Amino acid sequence: MKRIISLAMVLCLCLCAASAMAADGSLERVKKAGKLVIGLDDAFPPMGYRDDNNKIVGFDVDAAEEVGKRMGVEIVWQPTAWDGVILSLNAKKFDCIWNGMTITEERAKKVAFSKPYIMDGQIATVRMDQKETSFDQLGGKKVGVQKGSPALEAAKELPNAAGEIREYDTNPKAFLDLEAGRLDSVVVDNVTGRFYMAKRPGKFRALPGYITKEAFGIAFRMDDAALRAAVQKHIDDMIADGTMGKISRKWFGEDVTDPSKW
Repeated sequence: MKRIISLAMVLCLCLCAASAMAADGSLERVKKAGKLVIGLDDAFPPMGYRDDNNKIVGFDVDAAEEVGKRMGVEIVWQPTAWDGVILSLNAKKFDCIWNGMTITEERAKKVAFSKPYIMDGQIATVRMDQKETSFDQLGGKKVGVQKGSPALEAAKELPNAAGEIREYDTNPKAFLDLEAGRLDSVVVDNVTGRFYMAKRPGKFRALPGYITKEAFGIAFRMDDAALRAAVQKHIDDMIADGTMGKISRKWFGEDVTDPSKW
C-alpha cells in the first residue's frame, strides 16, 4: 500500500520544491519547442488509457490538453513503463508526469510536484437504495474488494469491522455482486469507483468521505520551476472557471477536483 501523508504535508512538499522560477528556462524551452511532452502509463483508466480506437483518452488527458491550449503548445503523450517513470523524467525523456501520480514523501525527494488536483483514496460504495449513510454503518456487513489492491487494507480499517470481506479478481465482478445484493458494499479506489459508477448511473453511490487519502499531483524535474508554475497557474484558473469541474463530471459523474470536498 502506498504511503499516505497528510494534506498539509502534501502542500508543503509541493510548494517548497521549486525556486528561481524566472531563471531556469524551462517554460521558454517548452514554448520554443511548441510542445509539452508528458509521460504516462497508458493503461490506467480513467486517468489515461487507450480506447477501442487505440487513442489515448482519460481525465488527465482532457485536463492536460486544455492546459496545452491555454499555454499555446501541443501536448505530446509519451507512454512509458511506470516502474521507471521518474528515472525517465529526470533523464529528460519528457517534460512532466501527468497520470494520477500519488504524492509521497519519497517521490517528492526526486521530483517537484504541483499542488494536488484530485484527492484519491479508498471509498466505500453501496447500492442507491440502501440506507447506510456512513462508514460506521458497515459493521458486520459483507464487503467486497479487488484482490491484491489497497482496498483490502482499507476495508480492514473501517470504523466497525466488516462481518465478511470477499476478494474478487476485478472490481466489476464485485460491483455485480453488490448490484445483485450479495454484497452490502464495495471498497474501491476513488477514481476507479467514480468512473465505474458514472458508467452505471442510478445504480450506486459513494458513502461520504475517504477511508484512506492519497493526493494526485503532476511531477516535474526539480530544476523546472518555471514550467511547473505556469502549468499550476492554468490548473488554478481551470478550477476557478469551472473547466476542471466540467472535465471531472464527464469522467466521474461529479466534481472531484473541488478542494473544499476533500
